[in-house]
Amino acid sequence: MKVTEHLEKKDKPLFSFEIIPPARGSNGQYIIDIVEQLIQFKPPFIDVTSHSAEAQYDEMPDGNLRRKIRRKRPGTIGICGVIQNRFGIDTVAHILVNGFSREETEDALIELNFLGIHNVLALRGDETNYVKPLNANKSTNNFSIDLVRQINDLKKGIYLEEILNSSPLEFCIGVAGYPEKHFESPNIKTDIHFLKKKIDAGAEFITTQMFFDNKDYFNFVKLCRDEGIEVPIIPGIKILNNKRHLNSIPKNFYVNLPVALVDEVMKNPENAGDIGIEWAVQQCQELVDNGVPCLHLYIMNDTQSAIKVLKQLKY
Repeated sequence: MKVTEHLEKKDKPLFSFEIIPPARGSNGQYIIDIVEQLIQFKPPFIDVTSHSAEAQYDEMPDGNLRRKIRRKRPGTIGICGVIQNRFGIDTVAHILVNGFSREETEDALIELNFLGIHNVLALRGDETNYVKPLNANKSTNNFSIDLVRQINDLKKGIYLEEILNSSPLEFCIGVAGYPEKHFESPNIKTDIHFLKKKIDAGAEFITTQMFFDNKDYFNFVKLCRDEGIEVPIIPGIKILNNKRHLNSIPKNFYVNLPVALVDEVMKNPENAGDIGIEWAVQQCQELVDNGVPCLHLYIMNDTQSAIKVLKQLKY
């Protein structure tokens, strides 16, 4: 089913998860192990992230730098296919603007459609230090709204090249939302203004960036509704599980950590994992009590923290 159909038909709180493909050369069995641990919560869907190419610079013995292009984590489409067809859990494939041509995107969407995967999250993706050379036969999207439009065109059977008797592709399109605003946006109002344009272009649900203060989410939802955005807004939750997260989470995801959470971890760094779980339990319980459409956990392949949190919820 589509994500929106799951949300419409729910009769109890839903829990979804986001996982990362294994590093190149790693055994994919651990993805299966992760899903087997999460089945107990009956996730309606699981997101699988995507990663574009990057340039790696290695210093040689003679002092020169060698530039090598590599993909960090291939396998998004394959993992989606395994999860959906082996476990019967719908998957949401992340599709990126950065690092991929429109032609590659179209091919990926056709492959997903062949596998029966009909949910995607359209993202611009992180800026990369590698720009893929394009020839005259390839083109690029510039922003995530361009990607949404391309996917929406395919839903209408409109391909990059005219094809006789072309079949429309069936997709439910999601986009990202930022309760504390996107770090490149001048303010939250501007950010939501452009988010509304993505909805108007065909996006059907929003999954938020992680946040640690529920007030940010509730305010974000209100501002979206005031802007005329009526699609489901799924809150994204990350569980802090070590002291290093106090620096790495704000640095990498551009989100704020509440003073109370930081103070507690700084006082008891050896118990950071337990503190993070307790904080997440309180966050999730309040969100569930307020009837959010689904809780989406960014587990980063750390299933145990997510399991501990969800087992403590009352619903």
